[in-house]
Amino acid sequence: MTQLQAGDMAPDFKSTTQDGETLTLADLKGQRTILYFYPKDNTSGCTLEAQSLRDGKAELTRRGFRIVGVSPDSEKSHRGFIEKQGLNFTLLSDPDKVVAKAYGVWGEKKFMGRTFMGILRTTFVIDEKGMIERVFDKVRTKDHFEQIVEAYK
Repeated sequence: MTQLQAGDMAPDFKSTTQDGETLTLADLKGQRTILYFYPKDNTSGCTLEAQSLRDGKAELTRRGFRIVGVSPDSEKSHRGFIEKQGLNFTLLSDPDKVVAKAYGVWGEKKFMGRTFMGILRTTFVIDEKGMIERVFDKVRTKDHFEQIVEAYK
């Protein structure tokens, strides 16, 4: 799905959080980051994935990770999603798909016999220096937190 692989430098980006604050790759340096791309706030698979990461956040933090989600939704949509689901991490708004395209996760999808462009659900683990450690392109939405922990055992 994505051409980026472990060992590649993570592409630089500049986007806004649910609160309208600017966030860049440089802001993430110094701590390992789970940068996960998902299609849309408040949809079934995306909600399950966000809930899994929310519920596993304490363990992931203990292991040295921070979590940042990215989708094309607006800041307002992200604020509502965070409030409704009790999310405890940052969401980035990428309405022009600039970040998604930089990471190679904007592409052709097929669903129910239809072909369209959309976010290819993918998670990147970025190390403290900005290098990609792992890429998850077959995300298990319901237990994504456990999938990440298992990969680091």
